[in-house]
Amino acid sequence: MQDVLDIIKNIESIYDSNTSFSVLKDFERVLDELDIYVYENWERGELAKGPEIERHWVTCTFMWNFDEMPDPMGGKRLLDYDCKVKYIKSKLIKPRKVRKPGDLRPGTKKGKLDTHPIWLVEIQMPTKLIGDIYAGVTEPDAEAYADTKVPSQTEPADELNAEGAGAPAGEEGMPTGDPLA
Repeated sequence: MQDVLDIIKNIESIYDSNTSFSVLKDFERVLDELDIYVYENWERGELAKGPEIERHWVTCTFMWNFDEMPDPMGGKRLLDYDCKVKYIKSKLIKPRKVRKPGDLRPGTKKGKLDTHPIWLVEIQMPTKLIGDIYAGVTEPDAEAYADTKVPSQTEPADELNAEGAGAPAGEEGMPTGDPLA
């Protein structure tokens, strides 16, 4: 069960720590680069807990109203990049807005506490993925392409010119006529 006060304290601790704030921005950058926000309701999530920084993992928990569950295909997309995703049904404790005397807690001037159903999505992301996205590598098999030779940047006309040893147009090695024909 989540409490609004705990969420506020978590956000305050993030703003007090440059490291946590920087890691959270990098975490969000990965979600953005992997196009998670394209899926329905992912952009409506609010940070509930985290970032919890470990040696190889960064974990953040986000929450949504129960009727605005994020599309599970977004979470499935994260699985392709070695992230771990958990969907959890939970409840959020929020104080009621005081509109009449019955909305007050007995003996106080504070609103009664109500529970609201929510979805929690815990995302455990490898720190290597965060570093790769920060460096500009976004493909899951980027390491497989690291040793691949980049093809030359010459144009086909340059290659023909090299074969024909600079012969004028119409002579051996150079095409004649309409190039689009």
